[in-house]
Amino acid sequence: MTQCMPACESPGVLIFDCDGVLIDSESIATEVHVEALAKSGYAITAEAYNSRFIGMSDQQSYSIIEAEAGLRLPNDHHQRVMKEIAKRYACELKAIAGIRQALDAISLAKCVASSSDPEKLRFGLQITHLYDCFSPHVFSASEVPRGKPAPDLFLFAAENMKTQPANCLVIEDSVAGVQAAVAARMRVIGFVGGSHCVSGLAEKLLEAGATRTFNHMAVLPEILRHL
Repeated sequence: MTQCMPACESPGVLIFDCDGVLIDSESIATEVHVEALAKSGYAITAEAYNSRFIGMSDQQSYSIIEAEAGLRLPNDHHQRVMKEIAKRYACELKAIAGIRQALDAISLAKCVASSSDPEKLRFGLQITHLYDCFSPHVFSASEVPRGKPAPDLFLFAAENMKTQPANCLVIEDSVAGVQAAVAARMRVIGFVGGSHCVSGLAEKLLEAGATRTFNHMAVLPEILRHL
């Protein structure tokens, strides 16, 4: 059963997930993960990987894969994945369409709360010229005991933004992320405009607890005006 959420009122802090919300990175990262896992003897399609692991930290996904498949990924698996993702980011990564205009039009306090490693998170935002829109308020799941779908990261973000969870609104593109926001007793809106998004994602986000979904960042300022 979905938890009761705070009464509707204008938020004071806007918390953005990063991958698939600010930067169109999920398809790139998924392709790299699928290729690297195949080399280690674990076959999974991009669609299945996205369905199961988007929104989680890499360490969470590795633990699940190792436990289910009864295998041990190489010690340098994560380092090799990060190196290849950085290489492809440099050539292929783009900001989500409309995000810069949306950020310029929104006067609320903003931060990022992402499952990505700090280095990958910073690099992705810098490549797309978005880092300065949020710095120093860029938070990684590596800073808390539990990643999404646990509420730890969003509660950590609220604490660092010196506000209460009920005063926050989260923008998320994954079921795990929406569940984490709901567990933190924050309102959450689902974004389904990334290149990785497939048919049925909006319904899954709503089922997980999102109050609504949208598919283009250009409309976010108008959504916020009507909360």
